[in-house]
Amino acid sequence: MENLVNPAVWQGKSVFLTGHTGFKGGWLALWLAEMGAQVTGFSLAAPTDPSLFEAADIAGLVQHIEGDIREREALIAAMRIARPDVVFHLAAQPIVRLSYMEPVETYATNVMGTVHLLDAVRQIGGPCAVVCVTSDKCYENREWVWPYRENDPVGGHDPYSSSKGCAELVVAAYRRSYFEPARLREHGIGVASVRAGNVIGGGDWAHDRLVPDLIRSRSTGTAPEIRSPDAVRPWQHVLDALAGYLLVAERLLAGDASAADAWNFGPADEDTRPVRSIVRRLGALWGWRDNWTAPATQQPHEAKVLRLDCSKARTRLAWRPRITLEATLQSIVEWHDAYDNGCDVREVSLAQLRRYGFLPPAETNVRKASA
Repeated sequence: MENLVNPAVWQGKSVFLTGHTGFKGGWLALWLAEMGAQVTGFSLAAPTDPSLFEAADIAGLVQHIEGDIREREALIAAMRIARPDVVFHLAAQPIVRLSYMEPVETYATNVMGTVHLLDAVRQIGGPCAVVCVTSDKCYENREWVWPYRENDPVGGHDPYSSSKGCAELVVAAYRRSYFEPARLREHGIGVASVRAGNVIGGGDWAHDRLVPDLIRSRSTGTAPEIRSPDAVRPWQHVLDALAGYLLVAERLLAGDASAADAWNFGPADEDTRPVRSIVRRLGALWGWRDNWTAPATQQPHEAKVLRLDCSKARTRLAWRPRITLEATLQSIVEWHDAYDNGCDVREVSLAQLRRYGFLPPAETNVRKASA
């Protein structure tokens, strides 16, 4: 039987969330606040304009602290004030292609930022549940057809992917050295890492990501540039990934030492598809012609095939993806059409959370956003 996120667990919980100004972090902040959590967000300013953070007024739902996880003392000070029951670490440099141009910044943020966060937890002490978000790209990708399991070697060809592999090693080292699961009842700090597939949904305007690039092409009326039309990726709705993160945190809060581990969260097998299928389907939903261009110059290396084995999460957490790829793409069209029409996208987002069963049903009113 499927295990659902329990809103009662989160009522009144103090949650420290890094990266709340980003796409995935914004959705998580919204969900947590709706369940009654007291969220402290620590992040740089929103990385894009527009952004989910601004469009859905996430700042109005959280204690918003603009800060940089590379600044250790500022992070410790903010966490000490929050005294969190739960920490979600999402702040990152998340773009593969940008990591080629800014490798030092990528490693500083994704590796040392994770060190700073875990050391802040170590200094402040428990009890506390910690969920560090890395990436499906943390694995040493062998370009084979088999899905990667949590015990496969980490690695990474490009700076971004290897920085996420390094972050996984940091999490494992801190867990073994300071937060040993076998002694969870003694120290009270459970630390897990979570690895999701290509997360998509409404409100993402990041550069060099497929769906946001398609949204920009729609707005400008230009043909999108598609770098790797045959690359295979595990596409999933942002809410399915976040549900997994929340379930892991709930297990840690309940004192389940087995949850202090690495976890994969990905889509159903049939939703691991090539890039060109996403381009064609979104084009059909938005009434575009199926036309796109290829880059004129050679592009940096990106993995061609990537699949995740989520058997562990299905078996031990009773988690499963709830939203099909088709429903995910339709939800993106709905969200961005609402945004373009001036609707209140916070309400649109909450309505989607309820539609897919992540929140209890409620009366929703998708109204025009205030001027």
